[in-house]
Amino acid sequence: MSSVLVVEDESAIAELIAINLRHAGFEVVLAADAEQAQAAVDRVLPDLVLLDWMLPGLSGVQLAKRWRADARTKALPLIILTARAEEGDKITGLDAGADDYLTKPFSTKELMARIRAVLRRKAPEALDSAVEVAGLRLDPATRRVTRRVGDELREVKVGPTEFRLLHFFMSHPERVHSRAQLLDRVWGDHVFIEERTVDVHVKRLREALAPVNGSSLIETVRGAGYRMTQQAPTLAA
Repeated sequence: MSSVLVVEDESAIAELIAINLRHAGFEVVLAADAEQAQAAVDRVLPDLVLLDWMLPGLSGVQLAKRWRADARTKALPLIILTARAEEGDKITGLDAGADDYLTKPFSTKELMARIRAVLRRKAPEALDSAVEVAGLRLDPATRRVTRRVGDELREVKVGPTEFRLLHFFMSHPERVHSRAQLLDRVWGDHVFIEERTVDVHVKRLREALAPVNGSSLIETVRGAGYRMTQQAPTLAA
C-alpha cells in the first residue's frame, strides 16, 4: 500500500482528498502546515506528498525547496496543489522541485491520474538506481552490497532472497513493515509460505551484515514487524 502525505490547511479539502485516496487504496497522513508536514516526513518518508502552496507560515513552495536540498528527501515525489493558475506560478512551483502541479478546483479523477503518473515515473528509478542507507550501499545493476569499515570498502555476501529483502528495506527506510507486508512486497502475494519465513531471512540478513557492523540497521518493532533505521552504528574497523 502506497502512502500519501496530504499537506493542506483547509480541513474540508484535506478530508475530501483523504477519503478519495483511502478509497483508492492509499494510506493517508494529514498535515495542516509546514511544521506538521516536516514532522511527518521526519518520522516516515511517504511515497508521495500532495503539497498545498498557500500554507500558514512556511509556504508549500518553500517547503518543497527545503526538501529538495536535503539528501533524505531529495527524491520525494511532490505534487503541488494551488489556486494559482498563472503560467509564472506554475513555473515557480516546478522550479521549486515539484514533480507535477495541479490547479484548484480539480476533479478526483484528474488527481488520481496525476498521482499514478508521478508514482509510475518514480518507480523505475527506484528499481534501477543504487540505494544507500547509513553508509550501506546496494546496487541492483551489479547485485553488489558494500559498506566502508574504517579505511576498507567491504562487500556483503547475501543470497538472492536476502538481497531483495534488503533492497526493499533500503528503499523504504524508517518505515515499519509487518511480516505479511514483506511477504507481499518481497516474495509476492501468490507465494503461500508462512509469515515466520520472514524471520528466518531477516536473521540471515543480519548475519550477513554483521561483518560490516550493519546487523543493528534492521530493527525488530515489537508487535509490528521490522524496520530499517538510518541511524548508523559506529563503523569501526
